[in-house]
Amino acid sequence: MGALDHISELFDCSGGSHHKKRKQLQTVEVKVKMDCEGCERKVRKAVEGMKGVNQVDIDRKASKVTVVGYVEPSKVVARIAHRTGKRAEIWPYIPYDAVAHPYAQGVYDRKAPSGYVRNTYGESQYPNLARASSTEVRYTTAFSDENPAACAVM
Repeated sequence: MGALDHISELFDCSGGSHHKKRKQLQTVEVKVKMDCEGCERKVRKAVEGMKGVNQVDIDRKASKVTVVGYVEPSKVVARIAHRTGKRAEIWPYIPYDAVAHPYAQGVYDRKAPSGYVRNTYGESQYPNLARASSTEVRYTTAFSDENPAACAVM
């Protein structure tokens, strides 16, 4: 906060100290299906017209729009959906390497671009993976090398 801001705040006669909250610079990734250059141009025009947008990158092959600026993600999605009539959603994929079980049910998505899987972070972690029962654990540890009382018949 600069000196002029401080002085103007001291002599403010409006009665209330309501500061306008500044938006932070952020990168918003949106999934929008685009078939041709016309679709791409329509989406670009809709997003570039928004207040606070600094940069727009479009990857038509991956159906991905990346917006950098002082914008809110929900407003970007709403603007694209309203202006273009296309279905838009926040980018639902993460890189393949960031997931422990990329082929688990609910994570692997055939429609995802190559190198990406569906982002399930925030949901219950790996709900559909098989869990070992207590009897399986008992038999497994009975023949384990790490168990000092394990059976030596192998």
